[in-house]
Amino acid sequence: MKIDRLLGILTLLLQQDRMTASELAARFEVSRRTILRDVDALNRAGVPIVTARGNDGGIGIMEGYRVNRSVLNQEELQNLQAALKGLDSVAKTARFESLMLKLAPERKAMPAEADSVVIDLSSHYRASLSDKIACLRDAIARRVRVSFDYYAPAGESRREMEPYAVEYRWDAWYVFGWCLTRQAFRRFKLNRLWELRQTGESYQPRPVPPRQREAEDAFSEVGRMRIAFDPCVRFRLIEEYGPESFEESEGVLLFTLSYTRPEFAFRWVLSFGEHAEILHPPEARAALAERITKMAGKYGM
Repeated sequence: MKIDRLLGILTLLLQQDRMTASELAARFEVSRRTILRDVDALNRAGVPIVTARGNDGGIGIMEGYRVNRSVLNQEELQNLQAALKGLDSVAKTARFESLMLKLAPERKAMPAEADSVVIDLSSHYRASLSDKIACLRDAIARRVRVSFDYYAPAGESRREMEPYAVEYRWDAWYVFGWCLTRQAFRRFKLNRLWELRQTGESYQPRPVPPRQREAEDAFSEVGRMRIAFDPCVRFRLIEEYGPESFEESEGVLLFTLSYTRPEFAFRWVLSFGEHAEILHPPEARAALAERITKMAGKYGM
């Protein structure tokens, strides 16, 4: 990737007085002409590149620009390595770890602290997830549409979309883009998305409203429930909402749940079994009681 190479070239030039185009070409396994184009791109981006002819000549960066020969200190390198390894956890290749070595070529043997933080962005669907992310990234880069089967609470459907970004949000992977089926911007969870393929049809990116791109409305509150929990499930409330999320009263934990979809709220309450009881509002309490009655009916009760 060009951005990998540009970062690598910039780092090397900050660490050394001069490097020839041939040396850089050999280092990054590209042609000398490609290196010259990259150097020109860095120059246009504001990096003060200087060139010199002769035996001691080559490509370098203006001395006044070099405050520190190391772009990243040890702690920053460790943080960057943890992040790049996290991206590799959902990739089929070690391309991001390779970028790390380009950014810090003299530190191939990172200290033990470099592995003190492990970020794994994969899931039980790692194999299929890697394929989906690779397909979507390629489609985004080439601006081609994709189609797929989507499985949602409302049912199954075949969708076609213009993909704009692959996102990791809310503990899951999504693709964001323009859904041609709904004629609107949408996010689709990758684990619910199957039979993904590129259609070959190209598209021109549409302007994206900032609120939709940042998903500000994704969790807009539509209701609240007051729930009483048994103390034995305290750990779950702390894990999911924090130790300040509830109050103790007369032997129970009182918690107020803000929700966007009632069905998801009911499923969450049911996941606590007999250790949770909706206190308010009455209609939510009645709706959950009806669901429990239907569940009991399936077991002949």
